[in-house]
Amino acid sequence: MKKRNPSNVHSSDPARDEMLDRTLRFAEKVTRELLPLTPGDALMLEVTTSQLKAMFVIYLRGPLRIGLLARALDVSLPTMTVTVDRLVKRGILLREGDPEDRRAVYCRLSDYGQEILNQMWDSARSRTRQMLSVLTVPELETVSRALEILLKAGQITRSSETA
Repeated sequence: MKKRNPSNVHSSDPARDEMLDRTLRFAEKVTRELLPLTPGDALMLEVTTSQLKAMFVIYLRGPLRIGLLARALDVSLPTMTVTVDRLVKRGILLREGDPEDRRAVYCRLSDYGQEILNQMWDSARSRTRQMLSVLTVPELETVSRALEILLKAGQITRSSETA
């Protein structure tokens, strides 16, 4: 298999660029199909978009230092500290010290925060299952293969970002 150069993301091939744009349009439509249940859950929480993003990052990556969380969301440390303070006050996040570095503080989801995000994840997963259940076996194989390829591309680009 030909090795792809992840830094060469801009193509001079108009047909490839059009296919990329078409694929992105389909991905946006699929995302919209998956999300109708999730935003309602989030709206009932009465959290800001920034707070929800912080919750999702911690849900997906596990406990993080506030500085790493701020970097992941591309916000300043003071802004992230305020966001975390509000989520701690609501019982969604917990602050925990690092036994190896007493200056370090980690943020993690509380049991309540974990439950909230598990419900949102389950809601999206249920919708995905519902959508996939109407596909034929060959169509499911195609979707599965496409997702494997997309995951591999994500791993390639992620590793090139950290290199």
